[in-house]
Amino acid sequence: MIKLPQINFGKLSLLLAILVWLGLLFVDLVRLFGIINEMESGIAIEFTWILEILFFLMVYVYYSYSISKNSKNEFLNLIWRAASTGLFAVVFSLLIFLFYGSLGDSRLSQEPFLRNFFYHISFALTSIFLISSALLWKHLILYQKNKRVVKQWQAYEFAMLGAMFFIFFNQNTLDYSFLFGLVLLIGLGLVLSGNLKWIPYLTFKEKWKSLLFLFIILLSCGFLFIQLQGFTDKVIYPVNLTDNLFLISLFGFIFSYSLFSFLVTLFNLPTSSVFEQKLVEAISFQRLSQSIKAEENEEQVLDILMDSCMSASYADGAWLEMDREDQQVEYLFERFIESDTRQELSEIINESVDSQTAPKDNFSSNANLREVQINHPRFESALVVPLIINKSTFGRMIFIKEVKDGFNNEMINIISTFVNQACIAVENHRLLNQAILNERYQEELKIAQRVQKALLPAKLDHNDSFEISAYSNAADEVGGDYYDTFKLDEDRFVLIIGDVSGKGTSAAFHMAQMKGIFQSLIQLNLSPSDFLIKANSALSKCLERNHFITVSIFLINTAQKTFCHARAGHVPTLHYDAISAKSDYLGLDGLGLGILRNKLYEKHVDEKTFTYQSGDTLVLFTDGVVEAKNHQGKQFGFERLRTLLEVYNKHSSKEIQTKLIDSLHHFVGGDGQIDDDYSMMVVKFN
Repeated sequence: MIKLPQINFGKLSLLLAILVWLGLLFVDLVRLFGIINEMESGIAIEFTWILEILFFLMVYVYYSYSISKNSKNEFLNLIWRAASTGLFAVVFSLLIFLFYGSLGDSRLSQEPFLRNFFYHISFALTSIFLISSALLWKHLILYQKNKRVVKQWQAYEFAMLGAMFFIFFNQNTLDYSFLFGLVLLIGLGLVLSGNLKWIPYLTFKEKWKSLLFLFIILLSCGFLFIQLQGFTDKVIYPVNLTDNLFLISLFGFIFSYSLFSFLVTLFNLPTSSVFEQKLVEAISFQRLSQSIKAEENEEQVLDILMDSCMSASYADGAWLEMDREDQQVEYLFERFIESDTRQELSEIINESVDSQTAPKDNFSSNANLREVQINHPRFESALVVPLIINKSTFGRMIFIKEVKDGFNNEMINIISTFVNQACIAVENHRLLNQAILNERYQEELKIAQRVQKALLPAKLDHNDSFEISAYSNAADEVGGDYYDTFKLDEDRFVLIIGDVSGKGTSAAFHMAQMKGIFQSLIQLNLSPSDFLIKANSALSKCLERNHFITVSIFLINTAQKTFCHARAGHVPTLHYDAISAKSDYLGLDGLGLGILRNKLYEKHVDEKTFTYQSGDTLVLFTDGVVEAKNHQGKQFGFERLRTLLEVYNKHSSKEIQTKLIDSLHHFVGGDGQIDDDYSMMVVKFN
């Protein structure tokens, strides 16, 4: 399949416009040659009119395509393009005038072919100026367009298209139909000239430039129109190309829109600075709003705030005072002021603020902001702006001016709005940082939780003479409960359960210390009492003064069917006697590890050996079990636990543990929270 080349309508229309203009020039010169030599050229006048219309259309297509393809169609750029085109046409016409002026009354100055050549060039440049300007005005008129304006422009374009062919109707004569069409087209042009919504969006500097460009367009339009009327009176031109309804109507439209634009722009000059200031304030407010994003830190937000407030108040200097944790003041973002001057002003302002009991009455809506009059060789007024988050001041901004009463009510309101928005951004930034820290803390707690679970034994040491099961739950992510087992030989096993005072990470840390001490000392084949003495000595060197650990330790000898028990301040162990079918707590005294950190601790260690029978059960637990409360504030209690063991003693150790934990949860309530760590070990002798 043959791929056709892409057509460039801009270049094609430009080429056709040049060819049509050359054809128009050739036809008129041939007709002029026939007139001079009293010969019949054989070319109808309608042929010239057709070429003229084709030239208009090609210029329209070229500029329509050129303007639409240009991505930089800003307002000022559009006006300059029209002004530059008109200026070029005027300069060329002036050069022709100077050329003929230099010829004087020479024969060359009367040469009709040369005059017709320059006439056709002037016609082409005038047409290009008018058509291109009309299309440029189209983009300005249709800025912020609506359906009504679009229909008005479409009606104007159709009317102008009809004006091109009007010459076939009136045969290029000035009659009532010509005047009627001219009035109609100029009226439509005046209606369109009222669409000037683009002017308020020009800056003060751009408005001055646009006034200059519009003035050039008005002069060009007037000069070319006068020149056109001069061509009308000449008899040396075989065909009058410029006395055309289309061109005359375009002159009226270009001139009226340029005049309206010039006057409206001129009248808008006094308010331009106000609109620009409002625009700057809106942009500043937008920047402050966007600074709430995570990538903007607190210092960047305050920097933006300082610049925005200075722009809004036209301050001559400013600085920011931040309150630090050590009760000192930190000075930041000093603008247009030296440190020595700032120190002097800060002292003067502090004295002035202390002496004034209330802010000025006309600023009562912004009571936190205060204007003070200062006695300084250079500066006479200052505005004190506190920065407040959650009713707490974390700093203040100071703006100073070289004039008295330099801050009006509007400035105060704008600065107050900026400050409120910035304080929200700072607060959000702090909350975000806190949320990130909390999230990191939660991740660290999850890691600690996994580590702590790894510290608890996955397999409990025992033989066929007894069953053992264990359960532990922390009130927080980590806790201070601990249990462990150790196999000394085939018949001897050590069981330990402990509870670190307190909860959370500190308790978990000390629980890890306890595990290390247990695994180290128990390998020395110590008795329970000796273990507690040495453990107390070791913990005394690493345990914080306000912390202690309670422990219950058992040495089970399955060959002799005995267990040796020592207790260090822990809750008593529950023992079920299978022979009497009764359960009771093992009465044994003891003092928690770390409470007494000297040799006197040995006097508080007690050890006792018990015999067991088949079916006996031991329940080791922490105080979180018996101290758990229900919705009425009643504790689970020792007696309830003892009774439950008597009920469920026939089950295996795992089943007994499950029954006891389920009963605990049922007592507390299905959705109740046990506010302490709780652990349990159940030993069932076979």
